[in-house]
Amino acid sequence: MKVAVQFVAMGLVWGASFLFMKVALEGVSFGQVAWARLVFGAITLGVIALATRARLPREPIVWVHFTVVAVTYCVIPFLLFAWAEQYVSSSLASIYNAVTPITTAILATAAFRVEKLNRDQVLGVLVGIVGVVIVVGPWAVDALAGSLWGQLACLGAVTCYGFSFGYIRRFISPRNVSSTTSAFLNIGLAAVIMVLLTPIVAWHPIDFSWPVLLSLLALGALGTGVVYIWNMNVLRAWGPTLTSGVTYVTPVVGVALGILVLGEHLTWNEPVGAVVVLAGILLTQQRVRVLTRQPVETHKSPDIA
Repeated sequence: MKVAVQFVAMGLVWGASFLFMKVALEGVSFGQVAWARLVFGAITLGVIALATRARLPREPIVWVHFTVVAVTYCVIPFLLFAWAEQYVSSSLASIYNAVTPITTAILATAAFRVEKLNRDQVLGVLVGIVGVVIVVGPWAVDALAGSLWGQLACLGAVTCYGFSFGYIRRFISPRNVSSTTSAFLNIGLAAVIMVLLTPIVAWHPIDFSWPVLLSLLALGALGTGVVYIWNMNVLRAWGPTLTSGVTYVTPVVGVALGILVLGEHLTWNEPVGAVVVLAGILLTQQRVRVLTRQPVETHKSPDIA
């Protein structure tokens, strides 16, 4: 139950992150968005790690693995999404984020061989994508508007996510590193890399306002700080493909934010799509079975001492 709550909370916070990025871009560059997100996130996780007395791993190879994840799970995709939102809408970026389960399923099974999908899980991925498409309403011309390069950048980012989910499960999860330590090393190393890249990606004029500052803080402290501990908990409990299913929730959150914050109107396809998305999540988590039969359990009599 605790893991399921963290999964839903991840979807809510990460769904809002695309709105936060869009607002932040009104005052800072795309590189500064990624820079602030990682630095604020690292500070938050550092405080949590100190408070909980989290132990850092001693094996050099573990640090190497976390450096790989820092680059592929944070530095590159954060830069790509922030750059893309200069040319595409935040809602369209969140939709492309929903492709993550597809890239995760492909890489986790074919490249890293850490999972084997059954037919229901494959169906769940497909149903989830259909739900996302229904929410977006691609029959409306405006839904697919945006720069081609911005859309390709989003696809590049989710490919990095898919690689990272499989890599974490293959090389980090078996080492039994705590969720707090994993999150801190992941974001902390990414922040160090980003600070080293400051002259290249973040040396630009800044036009601060309260919405910009609050958006950056929310992206960093919450979306890249606390939520990453939840992410590690869910990843360890459910595996990469099921965890990446959180990206089904983000477009639904984007729709809700559009209604509540931007005053957009709800159309028929949005609640219908939300129901379809939920069905996809249930299938990928194997809460519901359609194509795969439940294995028959043989009950043995208990041994009597």
